[in-house]
Amino acid sequence: MFGEQRTRTLLGPADPARRTPPEPPRLSARELIAWAESTAEPRTARRDARLPRRMVLATGAIVAAAGAGVVIVSANTPIGVEPGPADPSGAVPGRVLVPVAYRPGTDEPAGPRLRALAGALADAPYENSAGRFTYHHKKVWGDPVMTSPGGRFAVAFSRESKVWWTPGGTGRQRTTTGAPEYPDQASRDYWAGRLEIAASSAIDDIPLPPFDRALLPADRPGLAGLLKTGLGAGAVSRETGNTFGRYAVPRRTRAEILRILADVPGFRWRGEVTDRAGRDGVAVTFDDREHSQQHLLIFHPRTGELLASELLTLGPLRMNAYELILATDRTDHLG
Repeated sequence: MFGEQRTRTLLGPADPARRTPPEPPRLSARELIAWAESTAEPRTARRDARLPRRMVLATGAIVAAAGAGVVIVSANTPIGVEPGPADPSGAVPGRVLVPVAYRPGTDEPAGPRLRALAGALADAPYENSAGRFTYHHKKVWGDPVMTSPGGRFAVAFSRESKVWWTPGGTGRQRTTTGAPEYPDQASRDYWAGRLEIAASSAIDDIPLPPFDRALLPADRPGLAGLLKTGLGAGAVSRETGNTFGRYAVPRRTRAEILRILADVPGFRWRGEVTDRAGRDGVAVTFDDREHSQQHLLIFHPRTGELLASELLTLGPLRMNAYELILATDRTDHLG
């Protein structure tokens, strides 16, 4: 559902209640049921964000032009963006996103390359850390998305989050809302003068109530189930992003995940790329022609960590959503 956190993200500094502490985000249904069974007085808990999430809400609060309606559909300075012209409204101009580029001719089955990468992995930095909290620092764009009537022109705000969590214990989530970004120049031109979002970022810092999250499987059958391999490469792409965005995945498990991806039909090897944070990686893609989408996964070339994932619309190719996993760690400190 469309919660208080996302409404505040859209309103930004225009929100008259932005300094009021928001309610904690929600757990998944499975986590909420487990929590309710184990506590006498269950409370509202967090729910992990997916990339992308699709929801619809009609609103006029963020539109300046009289009679201009928007539909909100849920799906820093990245590399590979182009600044647009000045916004006559005086609002933040924002940037036009372009897909991560890979070299022409790098189009071969990904299986052999993924198996080779899995066989030569180095330790990730967090494997030399210790602490009760798992920490993730991520940036996401494309959830939620505002579209014009008819759905042709879109805009979304980048969102940066830092999350500390531990099974069964309290944690913390700090979220910063950034500048608007656009999937194409036509969208940027359309929204120029229509947004009433101020330039300053909105920051939310909230405690997370205790909840139990399932342990990360280490065996191949468990990982295959977690990645939903029976649903095809599109589902595997999404669940790979979810897995690396939730857990500090150990080296042996990373290797097994890469081998599982190698056996899923449809992934293509795209070679060396640079992600939106300027980091070197190696990429694979899956073209989901049935849904006119392309999934892109970027892995660290030595550790096999997932650096970034993207969802693009095919024909013409344009951005739908992206997620950057900027840091993963284990720590005893909240913030």
